[in-house]
Amino acid sequence: MSAKTKNVLLIYSGLALAEALCWTAFGVELDRALTGNRLSWAYVFEWPLFSLYAVYMARKMLREERSVPAPAPVDPAEDAAREAYNEYLRLVHHDDGPPTG
Repeated sequence: MSAKTKNVLLIYSGLALAEALCWTAFGVELDRALTGNRLSWAYVFEWPLFSLYAVYMARKMLREERSVPAPAPVDPAEDAAREAYNEYLRLVHHDDGPPTG
């Protein structure tokens, strides 16, 4: 399984968990509100908003996951040139010890 597929599955799993939590809490608060707890009415309207926010964030993450391009194949000539340049930088910046004087 590729990393991209794994990330998509994790996003959907998180969304399913968030939706289950939000709608369960909505049901509990609706039951409490109908039995006389006036404060629960605020939560009755709040939990569906949280549910919509979870859907929004999941869609946003899925869009970002799908838009990430696959890494380009490395050209061996460029890789060798980059390694030679890095070796040059290591030699130039080599620490010879504390300054004398």
